[in-house]
Amino acid sequence: MRQIPVDTSAASVMVAQAPQPKVRDRRTGEIATDAETGATMMTVDVMFAANGEVEILSVAVPEPGISGELVMGTPVAITGLVARPWENEFNGQRRHGISFRAVAVTSLAGAAKAA
Repeated sequence: MRQIPVDTSAASVMVAQAPQPKVRDRRTGEIATDAETGATMMTVDVMFAANGEVEILSVAVPEPGISGELVMGTPVAITGLVARPWENEFNGQRRHGISFRAVAVTSLAGAAKAA
């Protein structure tokens, strides 16, 4: 599967919604796990502001990669962010989009208070 690295160095990123467990199957309620480590996958919605534009991105992160208190408005650093194009067919309808995954989402709130 193709992965596209995303450069976050020139962006301002903050939490739009606190981490939630990522649901793998909505019908059964099964929670997604990382294929390599078995860790529970979490979804963190972030506001990503760069080049005068703002987007809300849902980023999948293994639970051990979430550090600090991540509440709405918390500035964060995203490590290892990649975009993955996807496409599927469900009930005869084709759908496509881009999913985002990161190694870690780290609160910068403590760093801002220390400065």
